[in-house]
Amino acid sequence: MDKFMQAAIEEAQKGLAEGGIPIGSVIVHNNKIIGRGHNRRVQSGSPILHGEMDAFENAGRQSAQTYRESVIYTTLSPCSMCSGAIILYGIGKVIVGENYTFLGDEALLIARGVSVEVLQNQQCIHLMQSFIDTHPQLWNEDIGV
Repeated sequence: MDKFMQAAIEEAQKGLAEGGIPIGSVIVHNNKIIGRGHNRRVQSGSPILHGEMDAFENAGRQSAQTYRESVIYTTLSPCSMCSGAIILYGIGKVIVGENYTFLGDEALLIARGVSVEVLQNQQCIHLMQSFIDTHPQLWNEDIGV
């Protein structure tokens, strides 16, 4: 498995261990992680700290060029909010762990010229499916159902 997707999975596991939703993300520039994060919505009481948003927050201020040259790895298909941030910062490639349990706004990303690669990684699927099965109310709250 790609070391960067493995880092995103480790972030997801960290979120789960903290009592949160197991979604993780890393932003990679020139083969180096510049930002990592996990869904901290529950832990922080925040409506916006999804895994990708936390990775952006932890990457901090970067040049437009750096973001354009970066790849974001995320364990779950990005929602509309996270897809918007990806577009806003000009990230050109998204590697998605899985979109089996949730199909985010991949069509928007593709329409805006972002390359989207979906791995259907079994570890990512298992993490989310197990979480959804055991915490359906929390999952539905997170995705706005």
